[in-house]
Amino acid sequence: MNDPSHTSPEAPGGGSAPPPESVQLRRSEHGRPAAPVRMVHLGIGNFFRAHQAWFTEHSADAADWGYAAFTGRTPDVAEDLATQEDLYTLLVREPDGDRPEVISSLSATHAGADVAALRGYFASPELALVTSTVTEAGYRRATGGGLDLTDTAVAADVEALRTDASTDDVSTTPGRLVAGLLARRAAGAGPIALVPCDNVPHNGAMVGRVVRDLAAEVDATLLDWIEENVAVVTTMVDRITPRATEEDRATVAELLGVEDRQVVVTEPFSEWVLSGEFPRGRPEWPGAQFVDDVSKHEQRKLWLLNGSHSLMAYGASILGHETVSSAITDDTVRGWVEEWWDVAAANLDVEGVEDYRAALVERFSNPRIKHLLAQIAADGSQKVPIRFGPALAAEAARGSATGAAVPVGATRPVAAWIAHLHGHGAPVTDAQQDTVRHLASADPAEAVRTVLGWMGIEEPGGGLVDQVLTQVGEFEAHQEVS
Repeated sequence: MNDPSHTSPEAPGGGSAPPPESVQLRRSEHGRPAAPVRMVHLGIGNFFRAHQAWFTEHSADAADWGYAAFTGRTPDVAEDLATQEDLYTLLVREPDGDRPEVISSLSATHAGADVAALRGYFASPELALVTSTVTEAGYRRATGGGLDLTDTAVAADVEALRTDASTDDVSTTPGRLVAGLLARRAAGAGPIALVPCDNVPHNGAMVGRVVRDLAAEVDATLLDWIEENVAVVTTMVDRITPRATEEDRATVAELLGVEDRQVVVTEPFSEWVLSGEFPRGRPEWPGAQFVDDVSKHEQRKLWLLNGSHSLMAYGASILGHETVSSAITDDTVRGWVEEWWDVAAANLDVEGVEDYRAALVERFSNPRIKHLLAQIAADGSQKVPIRFGPALAAEAARGSATGAAVPVGATRPVAAWIAHLHGHGAPVTDAQQDTVRHLASADPAEAVRTVLGWMGIEEPGGGLVDQVLTQVGEFEAHQEVS
């Protein structure tokens, strides 16, 4: 691996020196030979390349474990990486300087639509595990948690695989996983581990369910084979990874003298907690924690880190902030975050919450990590219920039993999101566009009741609804003043 530590050089008269002539990344000069493919990844996003690929790069046995990675909706990342031998630069933004590192753990990259290549990897006994980062929406779940069989793309995959188990005409993540498992069974390639790495509670159970649901529709005999041969690992993942900018790519060109179209920017911190079996082995993954129960780790992270991120994405963007580091230095926003953290902490059964909160403030305050609030704000319909719902529902139940008011910190995130849907702050982008469009145009009180229902509060009292509506008005008044 290539891990030089650098800060930007200065020209003799001060300022930055002109960048040297850039060259393309090449394994012979900048990386190491491609390792044999023993892992597949679905979703070559920035996070995967800052996290699972980075952990693999730092493994003592990295030379034995290569990734074949597949894109999501578009092939652009794979096309760019192919021109630089599947290498890329991870630019770690330390508070006092930049640390670029060339990552060599991707041995092959493919467009997501290349299902023939995917089936080929699954059919190989050398393949040991499949990781994925496709967001919760990518797993095509219905409201009850199972596979949404009414989804047109899911229905098309089911029909295609029923007709021809070796078809390449599948487009969804569950469909592609089942296509791969069908190929593996046919080849007699043995057991395999599925390792979802999305920010979703109980992500192992989630993936296991949608895969079994689709398999049952395609070929019920596959279910017994899955039971005997497929291990599903549950994970909690953490590393802040903003989108790279032209400035970031210029920094890499200056520090390493290479032209890298696929620079990934990240923070120094990383965490990976896993629970489950790996029947065909795994890389060493130094620093990863292997535990019996991930739930407490994932709950702490989802509520404290991801929850405060979403709160800032909706609320702080209304105040005019564009990045997390800018928002957290605003006393008003910091107060909102602390109030939410107080609520979350009161409902968490895990040690070290105060230390975790202090560490988050330090991470959020790194001005060299430009984590855009607009990026975080996307897909709120998927994020808001799981990041805020359990704690808010617990507070609402406690209030109903005791007559106590629900803390304002518990309801403010809901209000911020509804104000966001009304066109305030960051732009609205959501996988459930029709749903959020309906919420935005609905009577505000009805919209609040709907969202609270998603959070498990089926019959919210009038006082709770009024509290959220008051906070919505406060957010929208902030926008009008600014």
